[in-house]
Amino acid sequence: MLTVFWDSQGPILEHYQERGSTINSACNNEMLIDRLKPEFRSKHRGQLSEGIVLLHDNACPHTAAHTVETIQKLKFEVLAHPPCSPDLAPSDYHLFSPLTEALRGLQFTSDQELKEVVHAWLTSQPKTFFSEGIKKFVQRWK
Repeated sequence: MLTVFWDSQGPILEHYQERGSTINSACNNEMLIDRLKPEFRSKHRGQLSEGIVLLHDNACPHTAAHTVETIQKLKFEVLAHPPCSPDLAPSDYHLFSPLTEALRGLQFTSDQELKEVVHAWLTSQPKTFFSEGIKKFVQRWK
């Protein structure tokens, strides 16, 4: 399973969940603390103090009390995601749909090969690809 954190400038973090492992609040918190915050700090120097706004669904690992506490401690903000609003899930319609299309028909000999192709696709997208995704989200939100 792939989790991608991205903003208007491009991907911030790709996180691949190990095959067969369960995503829970502890796993999610580890990703936020040990991976997202350092990646954001390295890619957006000086902007961490301006705040990070997360948009995620209401899956249990995102809404668990421990995760909510972690997000508050990190001083991140969560943008409430309206239920039953697929057009307000930028990663679903703007990121994963074109990625799925790009992978259609390809066969991979290993998980590592798949990860490399996904990474190459993400990093090959022009910055306008990501900024347009944010703009479309803002337009749909209004």
